Amino acid sequence: MLLSSLLFQVVVAATAIAIPTSSERHAQRLARRAAGTHLSQPNQVISRPRAAVVPDGSNTTQVEYSSNWSGAVLNAPANTFKSVTGTFVVPVPKAPSGGSGGFYSASAWVGIDGDTCDTAILQTGIDFTINNGEVSYDAWYEWYPEYAFDFSGFQVSEGHTITTNVIATSLTTGIATIINHSTGQQVAHLFNLPEFPLCGQDAEWIVEDYEENGQLVPLANFGTVTFTDASAGTSSGAVGPANAEIILLEQNGVVLTAVSTTASSVTVRYIGP
Repeated sequence: MLLSSLLFQVVVAATAIAIPTSSERHAQRLARRAAGTHLSQPNQVISRPRAAVVPDGSNTTQVEYSSNWSGAVLNAPANTFKSVTGTFVVPVPKAPSGGSGGFYSASAWVGIDGDTCDTAILQTGIDFTINNGEVSYDAWYEWYPEYAFDFSGFQVSEGHTITTNVIATSLTTGIATIINHSTGQQVAHLFNLPEFPLCGQDAEWIVEDYEENGQLVPLANFGTVTFTDASAGTSSGAVGPANAEIILLEQNGVVLTAVSTTASSVTVRYIGP
């Protein structure tokens, strides 16, 4: 019932906005690729002993380490997950300790697949960036391995409350929606990518160090991002992240995040330099 109601609301929202034509989407894609902009990647797992020390504030069960993801992921048999949702308050990104002026960024998103199934990801979220002291935010949608595309005209500022949601209407079609509760604005995008089918076996709430020009961007100090009202929809009902696998972000041998979960929330905290 919850999934059906949510799907109805999202479809109504999607029909209320202008959907780009195929030629417009192609032009946007070429422009973004030429600019080397946001591309999320599947979870890049780092092999570490399970007995490795976990930072304070993190769950100690089912922990893995990644060079680009931090958060929580549920794994299940194929074709299990139909939707993922989560709400968070937009943080203020900062340069990491010792970082000079320059570009630093991170991205908070919800998605289906990309962990145990790495051939496709349905996802949507918010980038938060500081560039030579200037803070900016971008709302985007993506069906990996396609590049991310921005929601044009969607306003985001620090402290805004954002709900991100993805629905897989099939393994090759879906909907991404973002609601800014602070402004009342809502946007949605419809996907149809038969060449990149989902598996439907991962559901995740992630803060990511995303890729640009083939490299990970310098990671911003994003403070704390807490996904509340976090749930994943299945054919038998909604499930929360309480028993999800914890993913800690590690780069150059240093663990940069701490993660904790409850029955309905995922908290990702930056603990790096």
